[in-house]
Amino acid sequence: MPTIDYRQLYIGGQWEDPAKSETIEVFSPSTEQQIGSVPRGSETDVDAAVAAARRAFDDPDGWSTWSPSRRGDVLERFAAELEARGEETARRVSMQNGMPIWLAQQFEAGFPPLLLRYYSGIMTATPAEDARPGMLGGTALVSRQPVGVVAAITPWNVPQGISFLKIAPALAAGCTMVLKPAEETVLDAFLMAEAALAAGLPAGVLNVIPGGRDLGAYLVAHPGIDKVSFTGSTAAGRAIGETCGRLLRPVTLELGGKSAAIVLDDADLGANIESFFGVTLLNNGQICWLNTRVLAPRSRYAEIVDTVTGLAGSLTIGDPLDPETKIGPLVSSRQRDRVEGYIAKGKKEGRLTTGGGRPKGLDRGWYVEPTVFADMTNSSQVSCEEIFGPVLSVIPYDNESEAIAIANDSNYGLGGTVWSSDVERATAVAHKVRSGTVGVNHYTNDPVAPFGGIKDSGIGRELGPEGLDAFQVYKTIYLPPA
Repeated sequence: MPTIDYRQLYIGGQWEDPAKSETIEVFSPSTEQQIGSVPRGSETDVDAAVAAARRAFDDPDGWSTWSPSRRGDVLERFAAELEARGEETARRVSMQNGMPIWLAQQFEAGFPPLLLRYYSGIMTATPAEDARPGMLGGTALVSRQPVGVVAAITPWNVPQGISFLKIAPALAAGCTMVLKPAEETVLDAFLMAEAALAAGLPAGVLNVIPGGRDLGAYLVAHPGIDKVSFTGSTAAGRAIGETCGRLLRPVTLELGGKSAAIVLDDADLGANIESFFGVTLLNNGQICWLNTRVLAPRSRYAEIVDTVTGLAGSLTIGDPLDPETKIGPLVSSRQRDRVEGYIAKGKKEGRLTTGGGRPKGLDRGWYVEPTVFADMTNSSQVSCEEIFGPVLSVIPYDNESEAIAIANDSNYGLGGTVWSSDVERATAVAHKVRSGTVGVNHYTNDPVAPFGGIKDSGIGRELGPEGLDAFQVYKTIYLPPA
C-alpha cells in the first residue's frame, strides 16, 4: 500500500515549507510497517504559526471581530468538509493508533462536525453582552470576548475527537489557534488541515505544527500564546500547569484517570453488557475515563468475575480496519511494553482470569489480549495506576458505603459508573462518587454537559457551554447614570 506523505506544514492558511528537513514517520500498529510521514515541526515553525495566529486575531476586521453568525457560516463549511472526508479520517486514525474502525467512524468522523455546529449554535444564540442596572448608580455592560491565541496540544488515543473539544469552541468564540498533534497520529491532523483550507478558514485562524514534547513545551511557553488547552498524561499536565502558573496564563488540563465501575448487588450486567464493554475496554483500553476498576459485591463476586471474564474473553481481536474487530492493537511497541509490564505485576498481585499475553495467530502488530485480574485490592499497582491498555481489576466490597469509599480512594477523579436495576438508587450513589463525571448503567460524553476531572485528573472543563467559557474572558464597561 502506498504511504501517505506530506512535505509541508499548514501555517497561515496555506501549505508552507518547514524550516528543517526532519520528518515524523508513522507506523501501523497492526503491521508494524511505515504508512506515512510528515515534516517535524521546529521552534522556527512554531514562531511562524503563532505569528500567523496573532495577526489573524489582532486584525481589526478579522476573525475575532466577526459576528457569531458570520463565523458560523465558515464553521458550517468546515463541518461539511470534514464530513466529506469522514471515511478517510476514520481510516487514517484506525491505521495509526489501532482504534477499531467502527469506533473511529463515530468518534473521529462524526464527533468533530457535531461539535462545530453545536458551538456555533451556542454563540449565535447568546447575546453579545448584557446590561446590568447598577446598585450604585449607572449601568454595567458585561460582554464575553475571545481569550486570544490558543495553543492546543492533543494526544494520540482519540486525536480528532479530542482536537475538536478545543478547536470547535475556540474558533466559535473568535480565538485563533496553533494545534500540536501527537507524533503517533499526524496523518489525520493534516487531512483536517486540508478540510480547513477547503472550507475557507481565514489565514492564520488554525495552524498545525506536529512535534514531540520539547516542541510542545516551547509552544506552551511562547510569548505569543494567550491560553493553553492540553489533553494528555498527568505528568505532562503538571509541567504545563507549572509553566502557565508562572506566566499567569489560563490553562485547561484534561489528564489521566483510574475510574471505578460500581456494580451494585441488584445490577444485571448481562442485560447491559454492550454498555459495560463501552466503559471498560473500549478503544483497546486507551481512553482516559475508562472504568478499569470494577467494584463487585462479595455476595455476587464470583458471578461478576465470571461475567467480566466472559466479556473480555469473547471480544474479537484483530485488524482495526475490520468492522468485526472489537480489540485492535495498542498504538506502539513502547505502549505494549508498558501494558505488559503492568500485567506482569498483576500476576503477582491477584488472580489472572483471562488474557495476560499476546493473542495467538497475530505474529505482527502490537497486540495484547484483554486481561482481567480478580481478588485484587484497591492499593495494588494495577488497581491504582493508569495503565492505558485492556487490563481490568475486579475488587470486592462488603456494602454500598465501602464501594463508594473504594471508588473515591484514588488520586484521580475523571469518570466512573454505577450499575443497578434501580436507577434512582444508582443516581444517589453517583452523587457520592468524587469524580468530574459519572454514568448510570452507561457512559456518554454528551456535548451538552461539561466533561473534566478533579484531583490528578485535571483542571477545567470541556464540552457544554462551560467548554466555551474556557476560551472567553469577561469584559465590563461601566456606564454613568442617565
